[in-house]
Amino acid sequence: MGLGYVGLPLARLGCRTGLPTRGFDLAEPVVTSLNAGRSPVHGVSDDDLAEMRAAGFTATTGTAVLADADTVVICVPTGLTPQGKPDLRAVRSAAEILSARLRPGTLVVLESTSFPGTTEEVVRPILENGSGLVAGEDFHLVYSPERIDPGNPRFDISNTPKVIGGYTPLCAKHGAAFYGELVDTVVIARGTREAEMSKLLENTYRFVNIALVNEIAVFCDRMGIDVWDVLECAATKPFGFAPFRPGPGIGGHCIPVDPLYLTSKAQREGFSFSLVSAARQINDGMPEYVARRAAAILADRGGRLAGAEVLLLGVTYKPDVPDVRESPAIAVAEAFAERGAKLRYHDPHIERFEVDGVALDRVTDLPAALADAELTVLLQDHACYESALLAREARCLLDTRGRVAGHRVRLL
Repeated sequence: MGLGYVGLPLARLGCRTGLPTRGFDLAEPVVTSLNAGRSPVHGVSDDDLAEMRAAGFTATTGTAVLADADTVVICVPTGLTPQGKPDLRAVRSAAEILSARLRPGTLVVLESTSFPGTTEEVVRPILENGSGLVAGEDFHLVYSPERIDPGNPRFDISNTPKVIGGYTPLCAKHGAAFYGELVDTVVIARGTREAEMSKLLENTYRFVNIALVNEIAVFCDRMGIDVWDVLECAATKPFGFAPFRPGPGIGGHCIPVDPLYLTSKAQREGFSFSLVSAARQINDGMPEYVARRAAAILADRGGRLAGAEVLLLGVTYKPDVPDVRESPAIAVAEAFAERGAKLRYHDPHIERFEVDGVALDRVTDLPAALADAELTVLLQDHACYESALLAREARCLLDTRGRVAGHRVRLL
């Protein structure tokens, strides 16, 4: 259930393993595209989809397919409301749709990231009330957090250990039997809450450590210290240090979102994650810091950010992944626009990039655009951005990724 960045790769793995696999999604355009052989998900190619369809895979918006399933995996998105609170509408909707078709003996898995208690307190009652069945007795209920890393050539679903938490020990055994057909390693958590919390811990760990190096970068700039050299030196320690790198902010569907699921649940329990809140303040402030740095760089050259021609390089949240969800480039562009900069962008992966509902001009001739811009800002280090070219052609470059060296280059 849900044929996006999580569900479609899982369906591909099911097909490759030999399990009869079907896909369900409420979005008619997604289903139409898949059944026509066109993959809407980066990382699953049209050739992959052809292989899946040859193995019997079809996608549908019809709920009848759920009644035929021995295992149903819910892979719907969990984002935030406009108020920054957990948005479980898609999870609730999926559970309600499934409950009307749920039959005895079915294994139900929730993979969508959420706060501890979601499987037992949100999904289970919906499934039980809608079906008349009892979890742990009539059907099996499991939580198994997705660990998709788009663009990672080394780790995919099959060779990434799969954490499984069952509503009951028997539920966990059924979950382990299912995923044991798909992945190399299965890790059994004590229960669903532990499995849910493990995913939030993984991404909150990254969130906090990114905030640490971001704040270190701001301090090093004030002190005239090369933060990138500091990080390279620290990373040589073979124990007790895990390297993280600063940047213009955080993005993607996990890192900016998951810690808010944790803090929201903590607040309802009367607990405060002061460290996570401080990390959020630092990370949220990085786009504004980039704009201030840009203004200072232009001022040192006798210019002003207001009215300046500024070129943004790379607007996706991750290198070489065509995805702008929660991309820091959005907030950076907004901060530049508020100061009156004239913005253009270059990104081979994104054909349209909007700021406050207005599409920025996209350039395709990179050398010419570098020569025209009064200031170029490297926001994402796509493989296509050759350091030598940027150093040679850019009139002035603010590198937020620590990639480029040169006398016209300023590092974050």
